[in-house]
Amino acid sequence: MTTFHDFKAADINGAAIDLASYEGSVVLVVNTASQCGFTPQYAGLQRLHDSYADQGFAVLGFPCDQFGHQEPGDEAEIAAFCESEYGVTFPMFAKIEVNGDDAHPLYQWLKSEQSGLFGGAIKWNFTKFLIGRDGLVVNRYGSTTKPGKIRPDIEAALA
Repeated sequence: MTTFHDFKAADINGAAIDLASYEGSVVLVVNTASQCGFTPQYAGLQRLHDSYADQGFAVLGFPCDQFGHQEPGDEAEIAAFCESEYGVTFPMFAKIEVNGDDAHPLYQWLKSEQSGLFGGAIKWNFTKFLIGRDGLVVNRYGSTTKPGKIRPDIEAALA
């Protein structure tokens, strides 16, 4: 059976990250964008990360430019924006595609595990997937779900 821990992804600096390094952790995977109406969710995502990091929780941001060209910058610009505007310290990854033929393998798997309202496709920026300690998808949340609303599910997954 495939799990989150079977994938690899490049971080925002280009280093290969084996997601097996998150084995035993609860993870919130989010496709992000710097020029989106939902961009202020970075602040709430950082609060979640700060609140639960010491309990084995991490937010992972995956920038994507597939929705309204709202992530036009390169990785250095994205990293600088996230740090300066929202104080982001959670791991950010290299820009990826989440839909279509070039969708990152992680996102192909996430969508197959939790298809959501749109037959698998990611509808917009800031779609969120909660991954349990076992590497399986616990839940999928749409763009309009504010990070704070996910707290009860994070706490249940950490318990």
